[in-house]
Amino acid sequence: MPRRVVVLGSTGSIGTQALEVIQANSDRFEVVALAAGGSQPEVLAKQAIDFGVPLVAVAKGSAAQDLQLALLAEAQRRGFAEGDHAMPRLVIGPSAAAEVASVEADVVLNGMTGAVGLEPTLAALAAGSTLALANKESLIIGGSLVTDAAQPGQIVPVDSEHSALAQALRGEKVGDVRRLILTASGGPFRGRGRDDLASVSPSEALAHPTWEMGPVVTINSATLVNKGLEVIEAHLLFGVDLDRIDVVVHPSSVVHSMVEFVDGSTIAQASPPDMKLPIALGLAWPDRVPDVAGACDWRASSVWEFFPVDADAFPAIDIARQAGASGLTAPAVFNAANEVCVDAFLAENLPFLGIVDTVGTVVAEHLADPSVTATDLTLATVLAADAWARERARAVIDGLVSSR
Repeated sequence: MPRRVVVLGSTGSIGTQALEVIQANSDRFEVVALAAGGSQPEVLAKQAIDFGVPLVAVAKGSAAQDLQLALLAEAQRRGFAEGDHAMPRLVIGPSAAAEVASVEADVVLNGMTGAVGLEPTLAALAAGSTLALANKESLIIGGSLVTDAAQPGQIVPVDSEHSALAQALRGEKVGDVRRLILTASGGPFRGRGRDDLASVSPSEALAHPTWEMGPVVTINSATLVNKGLEVIEAHLLFGVDLDRIDVVVHPSSVVHSMVEFVDGSTIAQASPPDMKLPIALGLAWPDRVPDVAGACDWRASSVWEFFPVDADAFPAIDIARQAGASGLTAPAVFNAANEVCVDAFLAENLPFLGIVDTVGTVVAEHLADPSVTATDLTLATVLAADAWARERARAVIDGLVSSR
């Protein structure tokens, strides 16, 4: 029996690659539902008909009619006579992704971007499905809400770094782990000092030297916010203290992460940069999918370099550590403020350095509030902190714009 898969964020980078993996391994996987924001109705319609999906969700209510028209147009393009091909049932609205995450399935791949992935993550865990998690934000902002909801082994990481750690830790004891080492490509600005980053443009920041990703993740890679989020994610996934999780810059992105053990040995997972490998592992875990990605050519000469992170030029990791150590709603504030700042930078309303500087300001204000430590972590408090951080980040940005 093929594994029944729900793909959330199906029109994004992770979602489209996941569907390519599934299509190439149709004997192993069957798509039972798709969810997307709704900004690309033609792409979503093609996916739905390609895979014969019975259930499709879109978050934007205004996209429903566009999707219906796109489905009809795609069916007509393929020569389907009216009534000869069943159209999928549509679920519309902000909770649509959570609804389809609850359907009977073996695996829910959460490839959504941002905090909107939290409720679908909780819905998939409550339904008992394996959660192949590419939406790191939902774990980071949800914290114990997510980890407490998950059964042992129910969350399988899809981020290449955390997939690497999961592979290196197979059969190992957490008590034997000395350190986790996450690798970072360094993004397009590796080697630049803080002064050199003051005037970089969105197009420069989007020109990632190694990975092809969506715009938010690409900017997060350029600021190293992504790596700060991944430090918190590794702490929550593997139960290793934050001060035992390091980050090193590895420009070629061949070694995806490493585990150092108490006896002095280190296990590294290496493969050419291709997200299809961790995606396939997430879908098939604990099994592997043959030939899903290329392997390293060990006959060719190569050099692997590792460098320390320049914390002055890229302070995001230190701010993330502070948020992660404080716990509760602080990671949600870090993430939400960053999402607003990335949007402002892409709209050219905020300079590059203003992204992390603004995030740091908002996080510091949040942590200075004595009521924060008295707040229980619930879905309501997470969402309230998320909303406050977005509003506060916008106010800080508006202040910077007006002072120019």
